[in-house]
Amino acid sequence: MAVIPVAIAGAPYEVRIEAGVLARAGEHCRPFLRKDRVAIVTDEHVAAEWRETVTASFDSVGVRSEWLVLPAGESTKSWEHLARLVDWLLEQEVERKDRIVALGGGVIGDLTGFAASIVKRGCGFIQIPTTLLAQVDSSVGGKTAINTPAGKNLVGAFHQPALVLADPLALDTLPLRDVRAGYAEVVKYGLIDDAPFFEWCEANGAKLLAGDLAARETAIAHSVAAKARIVAADEKEIAGIRAQLNLGHTFGHALEAETGFTDRLLHGEGVALGMVLAARFSARQELMSRQDAERVARHVEAVGLPATLRELGLSCDGRRLADHMLHDKKMDAGTLPFLLMRGIGQTFLAKDVDLTEVAAFLDEELART
Repeated sequence: MAVIPVAIAGAPYEVRIEAGVLARAGEHCRPFLRKDRVAIVTDEHVAAEWRETVTASFDSVGVRSEWLVLPAGESTKSWEHLARLVDWLLEQEVERKDRIVALGGGVIGDLTGFAASIVKRGCGFIQIPTTLLAQVDSSVGGKTAINTPAGKNLVGAFHQPALVLADPLALDTLPLRDVRAGYAEVVKYGLIDDAPFFEWCEANGAKLLAGDLAARETAIAHSVAAKARIVAADEKEIAGIRAQLNLGHTFGHALEAETGFTDRLLHGEGVALGMVLAARFSARQELMSRQDAERVARHVEAVGLPATLRELGLSCDGRRLADHMLHDKKMDAGTLPFLLMRGIGQTFLAKDVDLTEVAAFLDEELART
């Protein structure tokens, strides 16, 4: 088992990564539970695959599990389902020192974590991520949120989990499209500040997507360690260090907004294309070489992720996409910081980007053949 500490001041925890850990979830969670019952939040797809296994694991340590099964999909990160979840947790008489279990992907983790942050003015929770995206990114670091009509993740809180359990075998139950979407967040860590890891991705990404367990375990452990290092240095994105984790997200969230936060574009697909656009915009601004920018695009395309805007079939212009960015939660005094690159593994925060230039660039990308 790989055990990676997340050294958050005042709230440290561990990420435990091992094939088969889902079947022993109860054993790992028991020391964190005060009672002989636990509230577990999941979605319909995950429940169909893992409810029986996880229930048995808690039964084996004398803990009765109570389940709330929500609809699958991004639309569940909403006011409606937040209210439903909070009401259910209160019905379960959850107390401030209890820990709720979030079993699922990023949607369930974000929603459950946010609910935990506000129930009884804050109770604990445990993340058991079942998608690659959640295992390498959203389950670690304490960002929780819901979406609103104004944009993605605009209402939320920083609320760290007490424990994270990541089982690479859970990925075997996912559609390939979902694994690919999670892989985008793996590649991100190479592009931020680890060029050798990007090279590893180029050499091993196809094996990971094909189901190679060793490749998956390596990618998860390396990604979690990278994120743990960054969030420990800047938990609430004050110093600008943690902002690097948003590489690709400003473009990606605009694309998600334009496609209505639906399955037409999964979050990881938006991030993948967003990283390609960040690289190409950086090259357009003569910050990085066009060769490096196209190297990023080639790898994204090679693993089956979108690398051009035309693949989305959008009927808008660059100005409309840039306008979506005005609702980005990173807006600061009317300006929007952008994560750009000086090269592979050399991401930096640019605070002087003109959205008019971004719109013109996006028009060029929309016309790219």
